[in-house]
This record gives sequence, structure tokens and C-alpha cells, in this order.
Amino acid sequence: MSAPQTTRRIITLVALREFRAQVRTKTFVIGNIITLALIIGGMLLFAAFRGDGEPDPIPVGVTSEASAETSVLNTTATTLGMILDLHEVNGPAEARALVDDGTVDASVLGREGTSIQVYSDSELSTELAILFESAANTLALQQTLNDQGIDPATFAEDTAAGIQVDVANPADPETGQRTIIAIAVIYLIFGLVFGSGMYVAMGVVEEKSSRVVEILLSTIKPLQLLWGKVIGIGAAGLVQVVTYAVVALVTARATGLLEVSAGEALTFLSLVFWAILGYLFFALLYAAAGSLVSRQEEVQSVQMPIMMFMFACIGASVATFSNPTGTFATLAAWIPPLSAFAMPIRIAIGEATVVEMVGAATLMIIACAIISIVAARIYTNSVLRVGARVSWKEAFTK
Repeated sequence: MSAPQTTRRIITLVALREFRAQVRTKTFVIGNIITLALIIGGMLLFAAFRGDGEPDPIPVGVTSEASAETSVLNTTATTLGMILDLHEVNGPAEARALVDDGTVDASVLGREGTSIQVYSDSELSTELAILFESAANTLALQQTLNDQGIDPATFAEDTAAGIQVDVANPADPETGQRTIIAIAVIYLIFGLVFGSGMYVAMGVVEEKSSRVVEILLSTIKPLQLLWGKVIGIGAAGLVQVVTYAVVALVTARATGLLEVSAGEALTFLSLVFWAILGYLFFALLYAAAGSLVSRQEEVQSVQMPIMMFMFACIGASVATFSNPTGTFATLAAWIPPLSAFAMPIRIAIGEATVVEMVGAATLMIIACAIISIVAARIYTNSVLRVGARVSWKEAFTK
């Protein structure tokens, strides 16, 4: 068996060990079940109470004798974007009764001259006042035209007017859905990087403090252990966050909250690549940080340089999401590790070109390779040193 094959086999075995150790814990299983239940339940509740986007019907009473008024009211309501819930009764007395018992907001009793007679127990709402005023004007105009022997329908057709707008930059109808996918991608990347990255550091410290690492390194190389741990924990985290995102998107589509096209689904899956790159960059740094200390309590203090990168990435993602076409967003999408958080947003919203995607991905891969060399050196020089904390400089220059 060749050396490269042996190395790959060892890394695979370590990765499988780390993956199983993560997914078999009760915390992992129960936590994921609860999280998935909350995602599905929350989206079902939102879908149930969000409504269909249509305005609420307005209950209005009308008399059977006011057929002309009823027809004009319906036409006017449609023009104004309103929906009427008409209650037809026999005579003004019954129409008033509908208002008195709260069945309708107002009742049309008939017409006197050019005025519509309306009964209400309080001041009319603005939309009802506009509705009745517009209907009264229409009825008055129709009456005047009829008196002069002019057909109202012909008159309306001859005098119809409108505007024609030529929009230079029409709105993309899929912008809203792309924005939601971008938000999902942000959560996916942050969940993978922050959550799994910390698990890598804590795993290194646990093995170091319990002296398990000494046994492991007696049979395998530090670099093999480092990569196996990063890949195994990352795989568990990736399965976790991708499951969250996929379940959320499937539930959103099933409930009508989103209409995810095949192209958008493929875009989402392609963005997993960026999540993996972002995770590798920071997980290697977290592994190096964990090797510097021997106690879990010290992990928080040793990760400050990593947190500075994190805060920069948070700022880049927020700025890119706020203005994905701006100068900062364009530059951030090229600069590692900011690109792992900025480029996915530009891709999801549809602002990234093929050249940008390929170029930024190449630079990010190079950055991960450089960080891999740095992290491997730090990890190798410090993972067997138990006791006092090792500084970043000391671990790198030893």
C-alpha cells in the first residue's frame, strides 16, 4: 500500500470516528429532533396565520330594490381593490337591522336624487366613505348620460384613458425568494463555522487534557489526526445544518410560503461548497487554537484572533446583504475569508458573475491551503505540550 493511500485511509478512519462520536450523542439526536420540530411547527403556524394576501371582505347590507346601486358598488369596489360581502334583504327596515345587530358595517337603503342613502351606527371608515362617494358619482354620471340619450357603456369606452410606463430596470419577481435563500445560506454557513468550529477546538483540548492524544500520536501523524478531526466534525455539522435548511425549504414549499424552482434549489446546493470552504478555514484555526491550551476554560481566551476574523466576516455578510451590488460587497466577495460569507449572498441574489465565482473560489481554496500549513505547524508543535498555555507565536516559530 502506498504512503498516500495509507494517509488517506488513516484520515478517513479518524474522520469516521469523530463523525460517529458526534452523531451518536443524546445531545445531538435530541437537539436536532427538537430543532426540526420547531422549524416545521413554526413554519406551519406562520402559514396558517399569514392569510392569503387578499384584503378582508367588508360586510355591507343592500336592499333588493337597490339593484343598480349594488352593481355599481361591486364595480367600484373592484376598481378600488376592495372586496365586499353583500347581504341582500327586503326593504330599508331589514337593512337597518343588519347594522344594529352588527352583521354589517353599513347598509345601502336606496338613492335620493344623486345621493346614495347609507345607514351606519357610527362614522364611516375612510375606505367605505370613498367607496360610496365614488359609487354615487358614477350613478350620477350614468343618470346624466341617460337623460341626454348617451349610452354610459359607450361613453366609458370612448373616454377610457391610462398611462404606459417603460421601466428601464424592471424588478425581478424572484428577488424575494432569492433573498430568503440568501438568509438560509447565511444561517447555514454561520451554523457550520461557529458551531462545528468550536467543537473542533473543544475536541482537541479534551484529547490533550486526557492524554488520549499521546496514544493516538504514537501510531499516526499529527497532521493525519488534525485533518481527520476537522473533516469528521465538519461532516457531522454539515449534515446537521443542511438538514435544517432543506427541511425549512421543503416545508416552505409545501405550505405555499415559497415556490422554490429547480434552478434555485441547485443554487442552494452549490452554495454548500462555500459553507465547506468557510468551515475548513476556521476549523483549522480552531484546531490550532485548541492545541495551545490544556483546559476547556482556556479555549475562550486563546480564540481571540479567530474571533476577530469572525466579527469581520459578520460585518461583511451584513454589509453585503444590505447592498449586494455595492463596492464593499464586490470587494469582500474576493477577499478570503470574507468571501466565504459575502460571495454566497451575491450568488443567491443573482449578482455574481461566473468569473467572480471561479476567481473568488480559487482564492479561497488557496487561503485554506495556506491556513492548513500554518495550523498544521502550530498543532504539531503544541498538541503534546501539556501544562501552561502556549502562545501563538511560540507554537508557530518553534
